[in-house]
Amino acid sequence: MAKAKKLREGFTTGTAASAAAAAAVKLLLTGGSSQAVSVALPPFSGDARGNIQRLTVPVSACSRTAAAQAAAQVVKDGGDDPDATHGSVIQAHVTLCSAPPPAEDTWRGRRITISAQTMTGIAQALDNGDGSLHRASQCLDIHIYGGTGVGVVTLPGLPVPPGEPAINPEPRRQIAAAVLEQCARHGYSGGVEVTICVPDGEERAVRTFNPRLGIRGGISILGTRGTVKPYSHGAWRATIVQGMKVARTTGAQTVYLSTGRRSERLLMQLHPHEPETAFVQVADFAEFSLRQAAQEGFEHIVWGCFFGKLVKLGEGHSYTHAHAAQIDFRTLAQACRHAGLEEELAQQVAAANTARHALDIMEHSAALPRVLKALAVKALKAARNHTGTAPALTVHLFDFDGRHLAQAHD
Repeated sequence: MAKAKKLREGFTTGTAASAAAAAAVKLLLTGGSSQAVSVALPPFSGDARGNIQRLTVPVSACSRTAAAQAAAQVVKDGGDDPDATHGSVIQAHVTLCSAPPPAEDTWRGRRITISAQTMTGIAQALDNGDGSLHRASQCLDIHIYGGTGVGVVTLPGLPVPPGEPAINPEPRRQIAAAVLEQCARHGYSGGVEVTICVPDGEERAVRTFNPRLGIRGGISILGTRGTVKPYSHGAWRATIVQGMKVARTTGAQTVYLSTGRRSERLLMQLHPHEPETAFVQVADFAEFSLRQAAQEGFEHIVWGCFFGKLVKLGEGHSYTHAHAAQIDFRTLAQACRHAGLEEELAQQVAAANTARHALDIMEHSAALPRVLKALAVKALKAARNHTGTAPALTVHLFDFDGRHLAQAHD
């Protein structure tokens, strides 16, 4: 058997922004242009030996734009988990100054000021033993802006309050840490302004969840660990939680969960007057998303999916991806028999290759509506095991032609 290829990790938009900022600051302080820079990775907690994780990041361009200004850029690399931001150019425009400009700059968003307390904490976390980071942290005034292509938060429920650039807390610390290290190394004290830009960020944002989350005008600068773990379940769960929190804080009492874009679109057609923020795609994370929705306090949870996901939910699978959860077609056939499916067809269902195949087998049976209703009820009961008794539950079943096949509710 061939050995499975190890998936390659990439780095986050936060790491890209930090590296670009470090390269621009280094150029201003030394006159030297960097082809790559080393940046510390959050959360700066260190390994068992106290070593902070670092990453050397390629710098694709770096140049001085004025006497006290420089710009650098990094191409974001998602590794073997390429998302909508993979290949985007993340720029840092840096100015060394004695005082920050007014916050209402025309091309930059609201200013983010890195507090003295945050700077001290970063210096302590990255302490190299000679005290230079601590000394530098006491005499630096760092301000971060969201420039062109970086989104602005407009809704509550996110880690960043409405009105601020969509640069999450950990990337803010990471950018500040990158600037601090360069300033400490080269003996600079004073003001540093860092404006993060993504030239095609607004176009790329359309392919992310940002519009749904109320982030307008660009992508987000993200990353709690600095690197991108390929096909990370943690990243998906974080997106689900974020979507639910936005739905809750914008007043939604009902949350509409779907396993993908198609089932979400069909749910939206069933509920055309509900706000877009009330709809959350949860992929294959059935148990996690149902438990999270109940924990968030929604009064009503609505689940929409296609036949295969419905059957897997009813069979009790907590995670429904094909690699992790297989349909037991004999069990499915038995459930269909109990709902009135003809024996000949039930035997064919037991030997089916896929969920769609099983549904096709039953397509012309007079018992099909009863069978689908029974399977929807079975899925509802399985979902109830994850939500507890508090929220109302509804399950909708669709087919791939967009038809609404069945529903169950309590």
